Amino acid sequence: MSEHLTPHAWLDPSQSTGALAGVRVLDLSRVVAGPFCAQMLSDHGADVIKVESAQGDETRRLGPPFVEPGQAAYFSALNRGKRGVCLDLSQPHDQQIIHELLIDADVLIENFLPGTMEKWGLGFETSLAEKFPRLVYCSISGFGKNGPLGGLPGYDAVLQAMCGVMSINGDSQSGPTRVGVPIVDQMTGYTAFSGVLMALLARQRTGRGQRVDATLFDTALSMLIPQGVNWMVSGKEPTLSGSAHPNIATYDRFDVSDGQMFLGIVNDTQFERFCKLIDRADLSENPLFETNTTRMANRQALRRELALALQNFSKAALCEALMAAGVPAGPVNTIPEALQQPHALAREMVISRPDYQGLGIPIKLSDTPGSIGRRPPKLGEHNDEIIRSPQI
Repeated sequence: MSEHLTPHAWLDPSQSTGALAGVRVLDLSRVVAGPFCAQMLSDHGADVIKVESAQGDETRRLGPPFVEPGQAAYFSALNRGKRGVCLDLSQPHDQQIIHELLIDADVLIENFLPGTMEKWGLGFETSLAEKFPRLVYCSISGFGKNGPLGGLPGYDAVLQAMCGVMSINGDSQSGPTRVGVPIVDQMTGYTAFSGVLMALLARQRTGRGQRVDATLFDTALSMLIPQGVNWMVSGKEPTLSGSAHPNIATYDRFDVSDGQMFLGIVNDTQFERFCKLIDRADLSENPLFETNTTRMANRQALRRELALALQNFSKAALCEALMAAGVPAGPVNTIPEALQQPHALAREMVISRPDYQGLGIPIKLSDTPGSIGRRPPKLGEHNDEIIRSPQI
């Protein structure tokens, strides 16, 4: 062990539980996709050390609201379960500390502009792969390092725009609209998470790590289901459809007496049950609406009929009755309504502790369940615990 590091730079694997207990992750990333990937690894038992510059991860400042001065709720949503150190990766001394931490690390996650890690002597192919052959190196970027856009910076909403996501989100009144959550960032986090797990699994066979290359661009394009393939096959450009589905006529939002609800009807049996329950069995018997193909051909006429049929129903009562009958439906809830649902609590998807509030773990494992670890670290909170030199 180098003089720079304490004997406990990495935690004893016996202190952790979960599917990834014993996996050691060095998280050099910031903002959303990288930290989200590292947080999911931590939720399932990995020991994650988050490395920040003296300025800290940008999400620390993206408030209000703030959990405490200097730490926005946004940062808390992406960095629980980690220990944090503050380093200047442009300095040789601190680069050496990274090399020392990598001696026992399994995974490194970074999302700097392509070429930055190479400039610091931390590039995978140019430096780390030979020195640390078992290392899984996860690189997250906007566009990757090759191709006409290689090396350029990428941000969620910009990629939503460039990759066609906005062009199908919204309606004629709103125009193309950003999805309300950073969906490309989050999905890229899941892409990186999956890639890291596959690389760790492959390492069991080969004994070697590898680079995981996850980009916002690739992820955003991969999300164009079914619209992307619809266009490839038909040649017809997808357009704004509001809440409606491009391939299913009865997959849409509807007004009811006390708000809005969403119908998720995808087959003829569900449509028949739905029509009977709202006392409009005649609709499913009408040749214009018998199958999804005919319903798509006559979707505007069907929508007018359903709008009239549903206007006197209460959303809660109707959705409960439909779901009980095997017809997918749900009320259009606000964020508070969504998080206060009894089922959200039953599924442990709302975490409320004296030291931490956040969203739960969506991946449920029967034998090695994940757990919510320590609160997110303050900037450089664990320097003395991990690094011996007090001036770092």
